[in-house]
Amino acid sequence: MKDRESEEMYLETILLLQQKKSVVHSVDVVEELGYAKSSVSRGVNLLAQRGYIVIENNGALVLTDAGRSKANGIYERHRVLTEMLLRMGVDREEAERNACRIEHVISLTAFNAIKEYIEKQVEDSDTGKEE
Repeated sequence: MKDRESEEMYLETILLLQQKKSVVHSVDVVEELGYAKSSVSRGVNLLAQRGYIVIENNGALVLTDAGRSKANGIYERHRVLTEMLLRMGVDREEAERNACRIEHVISLTAFNAIKEYIEKQVEDSDTGKEE
């Protein structure tokens, strides 16, 4: 898994699946992403080698602290970018789809600027202020 986007997609998917169900297996990732079993098997093994997940004896995929931290960061980018696109008038399906692509390539500096902007907008709308 040379590609950072693939690694991040697997981590984010495992995180989201763990929120829905108590035990996540590779087959769940296959079903969620629509990837080939062989691709997911390779990707999962690389995540384990990198210390992001543990593959238990029953095949369950468990995020390590490092994996959970990274997955949470990816999912935060997804949520913030989706919110930005929605506020700009993009429909939800398209906002989700585009946020999913952008979240893997955006720089930390650009993401933090967007996050601060969105947080300020939310704060201003909560207090009734307008720009």
